[in-house]
Amino acid sequence: MATEEKNKPEFVFRTGMTPDSEYVKWLTEVKTRVKQAQAKAILQVNTSMLELYWSIGRDLVALHPEEKWGKGVVRQFALDMRNAFPGETGFSDTNIKYMKRWYEFYYHADTISHQLGDQFSQQPADQLPMPEMFGRIPWFHHVLIFTKTQTQEEAVFYIHQTIEGNWSRRMLEDNIQSGLYKRMGNAVTNFESRLPVPESQLAQEILKDPYNFNFLTMQQGYKEKDLENALVTNITRFLLELGKGFAFVGRQMELRMPDGQSYFPDLVFYHIPQKRYVVVDLKAVSFAPEFAGKINFYVTAADKLLRGEGDNATVGLIICQSYDKTIVEWSLQDINKPLGVATYQLQEVVERTVAELKEIQQKASADCVNDQKKE
Repeated sequence: MATEEKNKPEFVFRTGMTPDSEYVKWLTEVKTRVKQAQAKAILQVNTSMLELYWSIGRDLVALHPEEKWGKGVVRQFALDMRNAFPGETGFSDTNIKYMKRWYEFYYHADTISHQLGDQFSQQPADQLPMPEMFGRIPWFHHVLIFTKTQTQEEAVFYIHQTIEGNWSRRMLEDNIQSGLYKRMGNAVTNFESRLPVPESQLAQEILKDPYNFNFLTMQQGYKEKDLENALVTNITRFLLELGKGFAFVGRQMELRMPDGQSYFPDLVFYHIPQKRYVVVDLKAVSFAPEFAGKINFYVTAADKLLRGEGDNATVGLIICQSYDKTIVEWSLQDINKPLGVATYQLQEVVERTVAELKEIQQKASADCVNDQKKE
């Protein structure tokens, strides 16, 4: 019997203790606290560095150093700082100039108190404190924002989006290049008359126009099914383009009716923060009034069959090649469900434009050769 017991399989704990579920839970909690402490420490270091950069930029604006010490003052200052702190990075000529530009970008904005808080309206313009939220993103994110945006409102928009979405610098650059600021909330909708305030505004903010599908490569003459297949194949990129909070629910989910007929909405998503389903209908053509009736039917079905307790009203979104705004507005005016219409951009359009330009250049070159022969 003793031999049988000895030969039974068992876990051997070489540390002299037996971890149970309580220990595992405690260990997990401590690991979480360590990660939070590390993140907090990094944030504090980042904030301290940015406050230094902000103060240097403020000095370079307030002291008018070029007038006092000449045009080479920034280069000399950068050299003196590198000599004084040889182990510190960030004191290149270019970076010092960025510090000044950073401060100037917000210092010269008329809307600064509205965008960044009352603290700005309570200080002389050359003594503005750095906004607290600026410390929550890295320095070169700031550089990208104030060098690539046109207005303070646009800059603050990207700062908020970077914080909320935890964007990398590459993601930030891609979104700036795609014009997210102008596209966000730009879809044509009937939300104002179909959803209560402030729900209508919040729902509007999760839609864009146009959607940037440049991560797809579509051949000329593609069909709606081709577009849908490509988006589902690249679902991660598609979710990123839809925006934070979207979760993929299904594609071509069969809606079977009592008489045996079946219908298949293209794509269904759930927006987690707003607790609502979003039904998407893809169209590889320009918007037509009859599209509104079809998506209205799918939204009604989602409200009756998918929407649960605590969920907000389902919204429908038609993403098409193009639309006439008046036709869209008239089509949605008497629809009883909240619907939106937006367009999309494809790499295929860019490639076609490049091809057309090459064709024009080739034609121009040929015409030039013919003219020379005639001479």
